[in-house]
Amino acid sequence: MKILIKSGFLYPIEGKPFKGDILIENGKIIDVAESIEEKDTTVIDAEGKYILPGFIDAHSHIGLFEEGVGAGYQDGNEATNPLTPEVRAIDAFNPDDVAIKRALEGGVTTVMILPGSANAIGGQGAILKLKGNIVDKMILKEPAGLKMALGENPKRVYSSKNQTPSTRLGTAALIRGYFIKVQDYINKKKQCEKENKEFIDRDIKLEIGERVLKGEIPARIHCHRRDDILTAIRIAKEFGFKLVLEHATEGYKIADYIKENDIPLVIGPLFGFRTKLELKDKTYESVRILSEKIY
Repeated sequence: MKILIKSGFLYPIEGKPFKGDILIENGKIIDVAESIEEKDTTVIDAEGKYILPGFIDAHSHIGLFEEGVGAGYQDGNEATNPLTPEVRAIDAFNPDDVAIKRALEGGVTTVMILPGSANAIGGQGAILKLKGNIVDKMILKEPAGLKMALGENPKRVYSSKNQTPSTRLGTAALIRGYFIKVQDYINKKKQCEKENKEFIDRDIKLEIGERVLKGEIPARIHCHRRDDILTAIRIAKEFGFKLVLEHATEGYKIADYIKENDIPLVIGPLFGFRTKLELKDKTYESVRILSEKIY
C-alpha cells in the first residue's frame, strides 16, 4: 500500500525546511521531494500543515515510572542493593502506561528507557519504538547501555538504609569495585579458553559489565554536578569504557573538558523547579554553551 502526502511544509532531519511531498510504502518512507507523482496511491493533502520527523527521547522512564499509579507501584528502581546491573528495563516496561499515548500525541515515537538513579549501578536500558502492545516487538536495541548514577540520589537512598554509599566517594568506590570484579571475570574466562576448559562460573551481574568493558554498550552515568561529571569521566578512563553523560546539568561549566575527552551527553530536563541541591545552577543557557563549544 502506498500513501502520498502532498504539499506539506517538511522539516527533514538534515537540510533546511521546504514545501514538498512524501511517498510512503508499507509504512516506510521511500521518497521525499518537492514534487512526487505516483499512480495507485492514497493521497493526503497536507497543504498548510507542518510535517516533522518523530522525536526521540534519549533519556526516558516512560512505562517504568507509570503515570497515575502511585509511588508504591513504580518499577523503575530496584532499590534493595546499590549494585543491580543484572536488571533489565524491558522486564518492567508497561505498554499500557497512559503517558505513552500523550508522548505519541506530542510527536515522540522512539525512547531510550532506563532504570532510575537510586543505585550506583541501576540496570540495563533499551531503545524502543512506542508502537505496539508487546514490548518484545517494540525493541530496536537491547541492551542499549548500563545505567549508573553519581551524586545525591544513591547517597539519599542508601544513607537512609545505613549502608554504603552514603557519600559521593562511596558511590564511586562501589562502581570501581564492580568493574574490578568484571575484569577478573573476563580474565577467568580467557584462562578457561586458553586451557580448553568449560567456563562454568557464569554470573548474571558480571556478564553485562563484560559487555561494557568490551565496548559493546556504553555506560550511561547520571550526573548533575560538575564534580560528578568529572568522576564519571575519570572512572571511564580508568576502565576504558564508552561513556554517555546523562543530565550533565553543570556540563556547561566544563564544556571544553568534555569536548577534549570526546564524551557524548544527554542534557536535561531543564524545565521545572530546582528540586535538589545539585540542580541549583541549572540554566537554559547550558544548551547554547554546550552546542557552541562541543558541536
